[in-house]
Amino acid sequence: MEQHVTLLTFDSNHCRFIYDNVLATKTRKLSPKEYNPCGGTPLYDAIGTGIAKLNAQTTSEDNVLVTIITDGEENCSQEYNLQMIQTLIAKLKAQNWTFSLIGTDALDVEGMAGQLHIDNHLSFCQDEDGTREMFRRERRARGRFNEALCSMAAPMAMTDYFKDDEK
Repeated sequence: MEQHVTLLTFDSNHCRFIYDNVLATKTRKLSPKEYNPCGGTPLYDAIGTGIAKLNAQTTSEDNVLVTIITDGEENCSQEYNLQMIQTLIAKLKAQNWTFSLIGTDALDVEGMAGQLHIDNHLSFCQDEDGTREMFRRERRARGRFNEALCSMAAPMAMTDYFKDDEK
C-alpha cells in the first residue's frame, strides 16, 4: 500500500505546504524553522485549504486520513467559515475519509471536534513531554488505521481512531 503525506503549516501570517503529496518514505524530521507555531489561528482556512488540495489529488478509491493539530481555536479565517468546513467534512466522511482533531489541553478539543463533525479527537499537554506523548499516541493510532486498511478490500472510515491506545 503506497502512502502519501501532505503537511500544511499555518498561522495568521502564512499557510505553507511542507509536504505536498510526497511518498511517506521520502519525508524527514521537521526543523524548528519549518514548524514554529506563532500568530493567530485561521483554523477554518487551513482545514479548507488542506482539504481542497487533498480532494484534488485523490480518487474515490483512496483512503484518506486527515489529522488536524492545533494549539488554538479559530480566530482569523477569511476564506472559510464553520458551516463551509462542516459541509466539506460531512461530504468527505460520506466518501470514507477519516478525520481526527488533536489540540492542547487549554482548548475544549471535544467541543471543537463535535462542532466540526469530527469523531476522533485527542487532547495533549502543551509541553515537551506532552507533545512527545501526543505524537506517540497519534503514531500508534495511525498504525492501527493502516493495519485496518490492509486487512480490508473496500475503503473504510475509522471511528474511535484513538480508542484502545493505552498510555
